Amino acid sequence: MRVSTLLFRALVVVLYCFLLSPLLITIVISFSADPFLSFPPSAWGFRWYGEVVRNATFGTAAQASLMIALSVTAIGLSAGVPAAYAIVRGNFPGRDAILALLTAPLLLPAIVLGLAILLVFVRAGLVATYQGLILAHLCVALPYVVRITAVALSTLKRDAEEAALTLGATPWRTFRYVTLPLMLPGITGAGALCFLVSFDEVVLSLFLTGPRLSTLPVEIFRYVEFRTDPQIAALSVVLIVITVCLVVLVERSVGVMRAVGK
Repeated sequence: MRVSTLLFRALVVVLYCFLLSPLLITIVISFSADPFLSFPPSAWGFRWYGEVVRNATFGTAAQASLMIALSVTAIGLSAGVPAAYAIVRGNFPGRDAILALLTAPLLLPAIVLGLAILLVFVRAGLVATYQGLILAHLCVALPYVVRITAVALSTLKRDAEEAALTLGATPWRTFRYVTLPLMLPGITGAGALCFLVSFDEVVLSLFLTGPRLSTLPVEIFRYVEFRTDPQIAALSVVLIVITVCLVVLVERSVGVMRAVGK
């Protein structure tokens, strides 16, 4: 093996260690039994994992975040997949403009988008409501669904569809039994990313939550403003495990590279 190859691999290992070091430190601190953040901990245990389970505020906020994320995923896929299909397979003027419009929220700073949405939702009475949070999260999640699904669809060859049409299948049956199964990896990846984007969204949620309704990222943000115990580290490890499980599920079912259209 050449020296340059060894140096490149060593550089990659160092880079990965640098990127993952905050996660490793968080995992270590989560098993601390100290009443405050310290590294390395002076005592070990599962005390703060128990505190996370007993924290009613986090539990209520997690239920709200889960409900919102599932709703955003369902609506995002229902709207984004047909839009991506029309953009990629349709032949009409303005396709590029529609794609640019659907993905435009990704170009805006989150704080600017959040302030604009707040000004509109205050007049509409949607602040601190499930409907308002779902609509706000859709603004940042829908572009991912459209983009990933469009990329996945653009990589599919049309031979199988054309063969089905030639053999007498209707356009709907062709889409239902040929195109849709081929699109499934991209749709799965888009749905998983849509869920994670909504569940982890904090900037928009800060503008739109209130005493009546709050999400888990917002409660975490508020908690770390006034507390310095390892409970947040324990909660972060739980969320990391959930995220990893979701990624592994996508990989095992359809493959991560296929899910993003590669």
